[in-house]
Amino acid sequence: MEKISVSVVVITKNEEENIARCLGSLGWADEVIVLDDNSADKTVEIARRFTDKVFSRKMDVEGAHRNYAYSLAKNDWVLSLDADEMASVELGMELRQLFNAPLKDKAYTIPIKTYMGDRWIRHSGWYPAPKVRLFDKGRFKYEEVEVHPRVFIDGTCGHLTKDIVHYSYKNYHDFFESLNNQTTLEAKKWFNEKRKIGFLKMYRKFLDRFLKAYVLKKGFMDGLLGFVISYAAGLYQFMSYVKYREMIDNSKGKK
Repeated sequence: MEKISVSVVVITKNEEENIARCLGSLGWADEVIVLDDNSADKTVEIARRFTDKVFSRKMDVEGAHRNYAYSLAKNDWVLSLDADEMASVELGMELRQLFNAPLKDKAYTIPIKTYMGDRWIRHSGWYPAPKVRLFDKGRFKYEEVEVHPRVFIDGTCGHLTKDIVHYSYKNYHDFFESLNNQTTLEAKKWFNEKRKIGFLKMYRKFLDRFLKAYVLKKGFMDGLLGFVISYAAGLYQFMSYVKYREMIDNSKGKK
């Protein structure tokens, strides 16, 4: 079957458990690129079974790292995947249909279907949770910051309906470890930007995020998993704030 003129770009770091599943879902792609952040496991060895375009670069700032990865693509259109994700069969079919006609948009969101272990996180705002993952690389750029970089699109954005499947967390331990890492980066971002964030503002955000996820977005329908996911939405604010305050206190102590 004829390949689709899309470059799929995958960023990796010690992903030997996931990378084969990811790259194995991309048989329809004209080009597959892996940008590896100095993995210490067999990620690169496994990736080379699927593509000869495996590059190495030390991750510095997430947004800059991703922009560099996309610059390696030979095609104008790029599909961005993480190593713990895979393209569903239905998404491959939808992309083939999309590229059979002229494209009016410069980027497209794709629904992300996220799992913890073998459980699909259906609620709490986690599905469909569409993200911009398909784009014309000449009309797209990530904000060059360490955590949660924004996307900038020169043109209109369309929306696809078939899923990227995300095997995000093995278990609760994995989930909270990720939360800990992400809140450290968020706190650094607030500190570097000299944001003014007080306890009451943080507490309002904590309650707002929890209640929205658990009540309005029906996290309660996922049982204990839904409660944990919803509570973590608020806890993200609290943990980031505590670390941010610690950074401020430490900086004053050094003066």
